[in-house]
Amino acid sequence: QVQLAESGGGLVQAGGSLRLSCAASGSISSINVMGWYRQAPGKQRELVARIFNADSTNYADSVKGRFTISKDNAKNTWYLQMNSLKPEDTAVYYCAARESLIATTTWGQGTQVTVSS
Repeated sequence: QVQLAESGGGLVQAGGSLRLSCAASGSISSINVMGWYRQAPGKQRELVARIFNADSTNYADSVKGRFTISKDNAKNTWYLQMNSLKPEDTAVYYCAARESLIATTTWGQGTQVTVSS
């Protein structure tokens, strides 16, 4: 079983930056996709970015060029560097770990990101 612990949310002014971290523990060898999702009030949860074991990445169009997902295999941690933040980036951000062989996704507890105008 995989456990995830997020950190790094907070309040920032528009144009600022934040970095989110997600530390994985447990049966981490079976994780093959790591991602970040977000959910704003009244909206569905949406994919922000994900990174695969082979280090390929993909991003939502709304964050391309501003956000960067990365991972540190030695620390079993992945990150979301968020630059040039906008008020519309305000949401609860969740990290996710996908174990494709058993078709299971584990979610972090969520961290609030608030961008003021």
